Amino acid sequence: MASKSDQLLIVVSILEGRQFPKSSRHELVVQAKFDGEQLATDPVEHKDKPQFCTELAWELDRRTLHQHRLQRTPIKLQCYAVDTVTSAKESLGYIVLDLRSVQEVKQPPKWFPLLSSKYKKLKPEILVSVVLENDTKQAPDQFKAKEAPPRQGSPRFSNLVTGPLAAILKEDEGYHQIGPEDRCIDLFVLSVTVAFATKLEQLIPNTMKLSQEGSEFFFYYTLLGNDITSEPFHNLISPNFEPERASVRIRSSDSVLRAYLSQQPNLQIHLCCGNHSLGSTEISFSGLLKGGVEFERQPATVEGAFTLVPPNRAKLKLPAIPPDLQPTLGVSITLRREGVNPQLGSPGKSVDGSPVKKGSVSPLPPRSPPPEQRPCTPLSPRRSPIPSHDSPEPRHASLHTESEAESLLEDPGLAQPIPAVAGPSVPSDGQVHIQLEAPVSSVSVSAPKISIPSSAHHFCFSMDLRSIRDMDVGFPVNCTLRYSYQFFGSVAPIMTNPPVEVQKNMEVFLPQSYCAFDFAALPHQLQDTFLRVPLVVEVWHKDPTARDLLLGTVSIQLSHLLASEKTRFLGPSGQQHWRQTFSDRIPVMKARGPNEKVAELCYVTTLEDLGLVKAQDIVISESLQNVPPDPQRTGPPPQKHHSVPAAPDEPPGPRETLEYKAALELEMWKEEQEDLFDNQLKQKELSHMKALAEEWRKRDREREALVKKKEMEYNLLEEQLQKTLADLEKRERLLAHAEMETQRLQREMRAEHEFSMRELQDSGRRLREDCAHQVELERSKVRQLEEERSRLQQQTQDAENKYKQLEKEFQQFRDQQNTRPEIRLQSEINLLSLEKVELERKLESTTKSKLHYKQQWGRALKELARFKQREQENAMMRLKKQQQELEHMRLRYLASEEKEAVKTEKQELEEIRNELNRLKQQEETRPWKDTAGVPQNDSADDHLSRLLEERDTLLRTGVYTHEDRIIAELNRQIQEAMAQRGGPHHQ
Repeated sequence: MASKSDQLLIVVSILEGRQFPKSSRHELVVQAKFDGEQLATDPVEHKDKPQFCTELAWELDRRTLHQHRLQRTPIKLQCYAVDTVTSAKESLGYIVLDLRSVQEVKQPPKWFPLLSSKYKKLKPEILVSVVLENDTKQAPDQFKAKEAPPRQGSPRFSNLVTGPLAAILKEDEGYHQIGPEDRCIDLFVLSVTVAFATKLEQLIPNTMKLSQEGSEFFFYYTLLGNDITSEPFHNLISPNFEPERASVRIRSSDSVLRAYLSQQPNLQIHLCCGNHSLGSTEISFSGLLKGGVEFERQPATVEGAFTLVPPNRAKLKLPAIPPDLQPTLGVSITLRREGVNPQLGSPGKSVDGSPVKKGSVSPLPPRSPPPEQRPCTPLSPRRSPIPSHDSPEPRHASLHTESEAESLLEDPGLAQPIPAVAGPSVPSDGQVHIQLEAPVSSVSVSAPKISIPSSAHHFCFSMDLRSIRDMDVGFPVNCTLRYSYQFFGSVAPIMTNPPVEVQKNMEVFLPQSYCAFDFAALPHQLQDTFLRVPLVVEVWHKDPTARDLLLGTVSIQLSHLLASEKTRFLGPSGQQHWRQTFSDRIPVMKARGPNEKVAELCYVTTLEDLGLVKAQDIVISESLQNVPPDPQRTGPPPQKHHSVPAAPDEPPGPRETLEYKAALELEMWKEEQEDLFDNQLKQKELSHMKALAEEWRKRDREREALVKKKEMEYNLLEEQLQKTLADLEKRERLLAHAEMETQRLQREMRAEHEFSMRELQDSGRRLREDCAHQVELERSKVRQLEEERSRLQQQTQDAENKYKQLEKEFQQFRDQQNTRPEIRLQSEINLLSLEKVELERKLESTTKSKLHYKQQWGRALKELARFKQREQENAMMRLKKQQQELEHMRLRYLASEEKEAVKTEKQELEEIRNELNRLKQQEETRPWKDTAGVPQNDSADDHLSRLLEERDTLLRTGVYTHEDRIIAELNRQIQEAMAQRGGPHHQ
């Protein structure tokens, strides 16, 4: 395994998003996947700027990180839109993060756009930050109980160190094996002794009420994975408890054991009250290895008075405790070779034969809750259920401490309905102690007992969640209900199973909704708890494809049950008991958002008072667990049956009859029971008075200790207040000086402001004058431009009139030229010659194209045969793409040709104009009849030849055919040119 410094965390911070559309029906969820592990954020509103504010982390070491970087393992973020009604998920896009760019230095977050986004127009983005952090372990001031070793039937080992060494429990032989069995054959004994404690009242927080947590205190620590608790004590001012030593046998060698102890974390010892740790101290095992002690000859010892530190003093910034008032704990840790005299005090007797005093413990079975939630003390009396003979599993592990008693009492199986009371084993106001028979183990414990108070009552509480109706959440619900009430002795939740489907405007009866709790408590404790603590029932929606959804909660006030009418009933032995029943329909309120009603719950509660339980001390063994005791133990003893001798023949007297003797015996037994009852009442009264007096004295001492502690804290606070007042006076003087300086600066700023305002006014006036002058100049320029515009419009009109006149004259001149017969014949000859040439060119081009196409078709068939099977689909796609590109190229080329044709026509028109001008000049010098026809015919022939050449060039490229638009246009122009040339001959 990697060392602690090699452990890293890849932390992906998903902060917020932007450019998302708003949707009231959907919620946004981002799922991150890395190395096969998937994490997700909580659902947020589907709006323009969703706020995720979530950190997702993966654990790995540096070697694994290097491998992922070599393999380019990505971190993929997938964004989903979840329908709040149907719970359907729709992918909106994804983001891929490169692990190679992640550094241990924190980088500013970046905006990443969603790839393959559903909203392509909006282009949504998410703000993400990725960083590598060191995987720091739990702080030493946080209290956390360790996980216990496994129960019977599970693997018999536990790795307690991070290195190659591990402690393996050999329960049958009674020791822990550290190192290889063939080499490590020496036996050692590791002992921890809690000797004394002082100034413990300094650890009581001001906000803690001891009446709520119980008045018992004890010490808790873990030794080789075994949870160990000391005997409870009540007085914190002068704690009076016997020194307790816990020992464990270890089979190893000197060198291996030294290496194992050097890897062990510090031993943490906690002072506990109920489920709370009031303070803790740490003792290092490395002290056993100092000084070169040889375990063969003498034991290694670490002992002294260690300071107990409150768990949250540094976090709450409380004043430090003076050295003379610091709470201390006397602890001794001893490691010796088995057989070496430990030279300790009065030795006790352990299971393995080593001298030990009471308090030694054995390995414990695992707890069902996780270690973070496990309390360090057994349950208080009012939470302890009465043990049942049909417990889910036999308790025959090994000797258990008080922590295991708590584990057994908090077993979720005991929270199920108890059909009958197995015996009057009711816990007392103190701590529950259980002694179970077990095989030999490496750790020993003293014999605990169950102490039962005389005034405790046996109660049976039952809850029946009948039905639920009027469910109004907008979608069908797979409904299940869950609740827990620790006062009944079980922290495991009670759930209705299986889930039932509930729709709007319907009532559904809940399956397996009845649960009964048998427990023992004092009546005033029951009333106080029912009045203060409501029973909260949660309504959940079980979704097989998504996370369970909490729909609402309902608080059931159990005080209504106490106010209901009491009815009598007889027990199985004829005893008189009391029963109270209450039923009601109450609304289920929405869990999140506004306080709205989402459903209505019908329930029935029943409380049965089964009377007092006889005060006694019980030692529990396997026989008590396997054989249920007589359920009539709390009732009167059975009547005695005497053997009566046979009567003579004469009738007996009235006092000699069996009925009279039985009645007399019954009356005598009644008087005896009344006397016993009176004596018991007197004894109970005396014991109660003594307990009240002792409790009053103890509370008085605690109040005095708290008053002293408060006085010390008030003195410290008074010193801090005086120091703060001095600082405030100094700050007040500084503020007065700063105020005078501020007033001076204000005067200077005011003068500067007035000067700047005057300058601004002068510059504004100058700017206005300049602007007025510029506007006048622009207006004059506009008038001149208007006059120039009118003059240019007149010139344009004159030029257009002149152009129309010239065009009319040119048309007349053209008509005159076309009427000459010799010119018309010459034009027809030229036209026929051109047509002949054109037909010859077409024939040659067609022949060449046919041969070329045959060759190309042969090559194409060969290529198609070679690539048809493996690239048919790709070839089709490429062909389609090429066709599209050719079409685009043809269209572009056609457009360019059309532009070129237009340009060419414009040039021809310009040449015609120039030619007309030249002809007009010639007409002035010589008769036009001699020379006019030849240039006109030459120009038309050149134009016709150019059109034919362009058409043939385009056809020879093989890209165009006679059906294309540009070829058709050229043919039309050729026909027009030929028609113009041949016009005079056809008239």
